[in-house]
Amino acid sequence: MPSLFLLLDNIRSLQNVGALFRTADGAGFDMIYLTGITPTPPRKEISKTALGAESFVPWEWYEDPIRILTELKNRGVRIVALEQSPQSIPYTELAIGADSACLILWNEISGVSPEILDFVDTIVEIPMLGQKQSLNVATAGGICMYKLREFAQN
Repeated sequence: MPSLFLLLDNIRSLQNVGALFRTADGAGFDMIYLTGITPTPPRKEISKTALGAESFVPWEWYEDPIRILTELKNRGVRIVALEQSPQSIPYTELAIGADSACLILWNEISGVSPEILDFVDTIVEIPMLGQKQSLNVATAGGICMYKLREFAQN
């Protein structure tokens, strides 16, 4: 079975981090990489939404995401970023095309940095049909994690 990784870059909200731990567990992700200012367990605010998932989903913290992205890329991991850009495709059209993948989620204010985008194989977005142009990072991340899991099972 393919390996699935999640990289959280500069996510500020402890509750979002907790929710993403819980969803990563539910979607069967193997590892979470926390980078930059993303808060790390143990924190009661993370535990409140993670419901304990932060205790058994493996995670590592890196100040600079480039270090772990370089390692993953060298191992043949397909790097997927969730971001609205002219190069993005609808998440429903995503095809992994590799034995493993890493989904990058970002700071909701500043988005994925240009340095990180240099490592990305595919940029996906969730088409927005209402007034708002984006979803909460934990919600959007959950949608894409389950889509990656779907491709990993095929």
